[in-house]
Amino acid sequence: MRVANDDEMTMVRTRIAVAGAGVIGRRHIELVRESDEATLVALADPAPPAVDLARTLRVPLFPRLDALLDAVRPEAVIVATPNASHVADGLACVASGIPALVEKPIADTLEGADELVQAAERAGVPLLVGHHRRHSPLLAAAQAIVDEGRLGPLVTVTGSATFRKPDRYFAEAPWRTQPGGGPLLINMIHEVDDLRMLCGDIVEVQAIASSAARGHAVEDTAAIVLRFANGALGTFMLSDSAASVKSWEQTSGENAMYARCDDEDCYVLSGTRGSLGVPTMRLRTYDGEASWTAPYATTVVDAQRADPLVRQLSHFCAVARGEAQPRVSGRDALATLRVTLAIARAAATGERIAIA
Repeated sequence: MRVANDDEMTMVRTRIAVAGAGVIGRRHIELVRESDEATLVALADPAPPAVDLARTLRVPLFPRLDALLDAVRPEAVIVATPNASHVADGLACVASGIPALVEKPIADTLEGADELVQAAERAGVPLLVGHHRRHSPLLAAAQAIVDEGRLGPLVTVTGSATFRKPDRYFAEAPWRTQPGGGPLLINMIHEVDDLRMLCGDIVEVQAIASSAARGHAVEDTAAIVLRFANGALGTFMLSDSAASVKSWEQTSGENAMYARCDDEDCYVLSGTRGSLGVPTMRLRTYDGEASWTAPYATTVVDAQRADPLVRQLSHFCAVARGEAQPRVSGRDALATLRVTLAIARAAATGERIAIA
């Protein structure tokens, strides 16, 4: 039998409420219930299936987050409601002085995101945004290699998120076949945030998109060009219709629901002295002269693999206790949203878009 240590015996669990009991909301609920640092105190969701869920979990259910906040007063809230509700629910938390973890994207418009960010900053209420891969130890190890200068100044970045969503994915939710339901706004926001973490700010984008694979009213594939503030250039291939393993989910092994291909990379970062494949963490650098005729020294960087959603929850509890600042602030998430929407605009118009 395992005996709890003194720290575990004295830790007071953070009382967390979850707004939104959809797919990601239920995953948050599961993690809160498994955590040694948190306890679930209430749910907010107007949908009928939430009634049975709340009854099973033996927690009170409210149709709206504002009603929950008035009745329960949790110490922290996870907002996993539909994108269009993120601002209103985030503002409700700010008005109540309660730290919030708002799922990505922070908002569905830049104006809404800016309103929420400014309100949280004025009130001094912690706002963490659910770009959960920022808590990935794999990405943290890759970022450290870049920051240490082991690649030399970055020159190129190549990335891909190419995977095949099954036909039932669209049959179960027909809105995914319409504008706003494609991989640019659903999936690319993850990739933008990863690249900003690894390579710095993105200052210009170009893109073309196609719906030829599925014939829906929304794109299924996009080719994207990126310019980074440090001068590096990037290309990114995105598709939810390509039978390919070149995506973070299928290469990182961080989410067990996806098939895993350990020998593939979805990002390659290249500098003047070497390159790094992520997430295989194959590092190739020159010992002497950097020349295409010279041999590389090849190593595999040792990096921990862990579920970033679990690590994000632990971080959120520390934020709620006042022991840490949000790793992904509202302003940081606003910057990621700005780039993602610029890519969508570039794909729609053919323009070359500078990021303000």
